[in-house]
Amino acid sequence: QVQLVESGGGLVQPGGSLRLSCAASGMIFSIYNTAWYRQAPGKQRELVAATTSGGSINYADSVKGRFTMSRDNAKNTVYLQMNSLKPEDTAVYYCNFGARSPSGSGNYWGRGIQVTVSS
Repeated sequence: QVQLVESGGGLVQPGGSLRLSCAASGMIFSIYNTAWYRQAPGKQRELVAATTSGGSINYADSVKGRFTMSRDNAKNTVYLQMNSLKPEDTAVYYCNFGARSPSGSGNYWGRGIQVTVSS
C-alpha cells in the first residue's frame, strides 16, 4: 500500500519561507504525476502546483513566482518551496501522487499539513 507523509509545515511570518516535503512509502513501481493542493478554512481544495505528462510544472496564478515544486525520484519525494508567504497562503496543504504499485494504478493523498502565515 502506498502512503504519503507530508512534513515541513508550521507557523511563519508574512514574507517568510517554508519548505514542504511529501515522501511516498510502500511498494511503488512508478510515480507518474505529482501535485500539491491546499484547502483554507471555509474554502474548497485548490490546486497549487502539478507536474504535467510532459514533465513541466503548472502553478496556480496566486503562487507563481513565489512557490517552486521539485521532485527527488530516488527518494520518491516531492517538495514545495514557498517563499514570500502571505496570510492568504494559510491552509492545510496536501500532496497527491498518481502511482503504480503491485495492486495497480492509484491516486494517493497525504493527510495534510498545516501552514499558517501570521504576524
